[in-house]
Amino acid sequence: MNESVLTVLLFVPLFLVVLLANLADKQRLAEGSGRTIAGLTYAFHAFIFGVMAAAGATLHGLAIAMEANGELKQNIVELLSGGGAGQAEEILPVLDRLDLLGLGLWLPAAAAPLFLLPPVRRLLANLIQIDARSSIHAVAASFVMLVVINLAFTLAVGLETLADLSEGTEADGGSLLVSLWVQQITFAVWAVVGVGWLTRRRLLQALERLGLVVPRPAEVAVGIGTGLVSVAVILVLEIAAGAVGWGVDEDVQRLTEVLIGPLLGSIPGILTLGLAAGIGEETLFRGALQPRFGLLFTSLLFALLHSQYGITISTLAVFIVGLILGLVRNRYNTSTCVIAHAAYNITLGMIAYFFPQMF
Repeated sequence: MNESVLTVLLFVPLFLVVLLANLADKQRLAEGSGRTIAGLTYAFHAFIFGVMAAAGATLHGLAIAMEANGELKQNIVELLSGGGAGQAEEILPVLDRLDLLGLGLWLPAAAAPLFLLPPVRRLLANLIQIDARSSIHAVAASFVMLVVINLAFTLAVGLETLADLSEGTEADGGSLLVSLWVQQITFAVWAVVGVGWLTRRRLLQALERLGLVVPRPAEVAVGIGTGLVSVAVILVLEIAAGAVGWGVDEDVQRLTEVLIGPLLGSIPGILTLGLAAGIGEETLFRGALQPRFGLLFTSLLFALLHSQYGITISTLAVFIVGLILGLVRNRYNTSTCVIAHAAYNITLGMIAYFFPQMF
């Protein structure tokens, strides 16, 4: 439950940024101005990422200090571990990569406000379908750095270390189920607010912009069929990759087992993996982002968001699934993508449930 509350609290500042950006666009379109609210938006945005950059710079500086002073490192290890040898062994690998962790935080965080600069926005407008004058488009582009920070953190700590640390924690299926629903509902609400609900659009207009409609029977069939075909494609990919020696990473398997393993032991857990991820991720990526960022870039962001896979064959698999879902979005709507995503996750979950030897 604490993790769910933390997720919501972390998103509150981001909600405020997109609300302000939409208000700025609303005023600009109505009165031809909106500069005051836009300035407030950018100032708040810069503050959020400035705090991140400062935290990253502090970690980076601490890593440099520990490199120069071994006694300082030992004191920090003792402080964090409480003198326990077992905890010290878990902390040391993270401290050894603290320079990369700090760099991976402060560099993207410092780069994020650059997307708010008019010349950068005009350049982006030549590459993707954004309006260089739009505050919400500028903010959305800058939020790409959040995905970069998330991935940089994972790569800096290392999949092996994350798997070791995660295996030492107890997680029950009930808390994971609630946490996943909260996370994905937060994604979905963020997307709805991002496209103008509460500011520029009524709820039904926002849902229409997102491509969320009542699916026709044919679209339900297409969604289920796409999910099943995607499963077949990924299974073939994994078999082919294994044949050439590029199989699923052992640390990815360990980390995945900790993160979602308890959910795979029950039907409600498997349904949650399908429905929650389908609603949240598809509303955000295929609904909100793809019409602006395009198929390839959105699929890449979708793959990199799944940072628990690092840069492995599993990342490629998620990228391919993202491309398939993106093509469905272009041809049909986001609702069909939700069904396809849910069918894909549920099918894999059912295979793991009834045939665990395959995983």
